[in-house]
Amino acid sequence: MSTENPSQRSQQATGNSFVGDVWVNYKRWMIKSVRNPFILTGSLLQPVIFLVLFTQVFGQVATSAIGGNGAAISYETYLVPAIAVQTALAAAAASGIGLVNDIEEGMFDKILVSPMSRTGVFLGKSLAEISRIVAQIVIIVGLGWLLGARYATGIPGILGILAIGVVFSLWFTAFSNIVALVTRDQESTIIGANILQFPLLFVSSAFLPLSVMPGWIQTVAMFNPITYGVDAARALTLGEDVMTVIEVTQFGGVWDTLVPALAILLALDLVMVGAAVVMLNRAAKSAVQ
Repeated sequence: MSTENPSQRSQQATGNSFVGDVWVNYKRWMIKSVRNPFILTGSLLQPVIFLVLFTQVFGQVATSAIGGNGAAISYETYLVPAIAVQTALAAAAASGIGLVNDIEEGMFDKILVSPMSRTGVFLGKSLAEISRIVAQIVIIVGLGWLLGARYATGIPGILGILAIGVVFSLWFTAFSNIVALVTRDQESTIIGANILQFPLLFVSSAFLPLSVMPGWIQTVAMFNPITYGVDAARALTLGEDVMTVIEVTQFGGVWDTLVPALAILLALDLVMVGAAVVMLNRAAKSAVQ
């Protein structure tokens, strides 16, 4: 007796491949993004505003706080990693909105009853969003340099920041899609993403060192994924270990931050992406029934 599921048998019958499914969905979502300027600019505008306003309005005060923490760096240099992570967060939040549009237009149900791999569908969509996130982080890094930010680890460090942005974005991309599949409503998806996005940013190490913040924020930051994304990107920017929520010393230098931060983010990615694929399979079964 065959153990293949109906989706696998349909794929074989139609000649579909997993890579082909990923490519088709990647291309479709890239075209959809290009045709909708709001998607391209909306998730970038907010981080740009934060970067410019925070450095220009709070720069001197924040630089004093950072200096008091024993670091001789500008606030621009300190803030850029946080804004890079915020850019990834905002772009990932928009992922669920695109899925809701598909649901409202009837395209989602057509995809669900097709022989395409559900994992391929999700992966192709995610890769398109990752491409957009990488492009936006490049813009943030360049703008930060124009404002005075400097990168101690040079080009390799900048490439590392891009990679961290990708790893960080996966869990929130999956979360945004899960919210979209549960609510199937654009307003609810936006609210669901924003409820987490802004509070998490301000109770993390994004804007100020945790040592100058209240004790309860330091405690919350230990369980906040944004802390690990920001600390990893900041370690590459400054070329030193910056993590304070977990004490790791056996790797040396920036690796004392990168290893635990990436381990936590990758584990979170696996959990959330797995949950999103399960939700997608359940939606597919409901569509077939």
